[in-house]
Amino acid sequence: MGTKTVDETGVKTDEHKTDEAADAAEATGAAESIEVTKAAEVPEAAETDTPDTTEDADAVADEDPDGTDGTEAAPTGVGQGAGAVVSAGLGIVSLTGSWVGTVASARESLMGQLQTSSSSDVGTLIEKGYGNAWQATAMWGGIFALVALIVGVVVLARPAFGAPGRPQAPWIKSVAWAGVALGVIGLLLAVLKYTDVLLGLPATG
Repeated sequence: MGTKTVDETGVKTDEHKTDEAADAAEATGAAESIEVTKAAEVPEAAETDTPDTTEDADAVADEDPDGTDGTEAAPTGVGQGAGAVVSAGLGIVSLTGSWVGTVASARESLMGQLQTSSSSDVGTLIEKGYGNAWQATAMWGGIFALVALIVGVVVLARPAFGAPGRPQAPWIKSVAWAGVALGVIGLLLAVLKYTDVLLGLPATG
């Protein structure tokens, strides 16, 4: 470094200004070196102190692979409730009769009348005119009872194939069991009537 000299008037010479500029440049370079050193040290500290969130993200992805949270609304059970009501309704129809059974019975009665004549014996007239018609009514009642039974069983078994931990509503179970019971009763009565065990044709002899 040059020697700082001042002239008699107190004004700094060019040599003095040059030395001051050199000193300022050295100080600026030293400050920049310190800042670079600190900047290089900060990422290392950040890497050390920053928690690793990769494992947490993987755990969340494993718990929720579809990207949906666990607060998703549970099914309302509308389909199961409708199935239970349908089962009970079909069970009632199997016992009280339906328009399909009524039409089938009338058709069998008409066909029996066409297949017989006034010269036919009484047994044939009764069988063709009434027996076949009653069997047609019993058959359609049994069909409705069987469908009611199947639908009720499906509704009761549905929770076993759904999401675990979501119990079925009590009223759905009650209505479905009612449909199953009515279906069993209707099917049993239909079989007994169709085979003439229950309310068979009157004897003609």
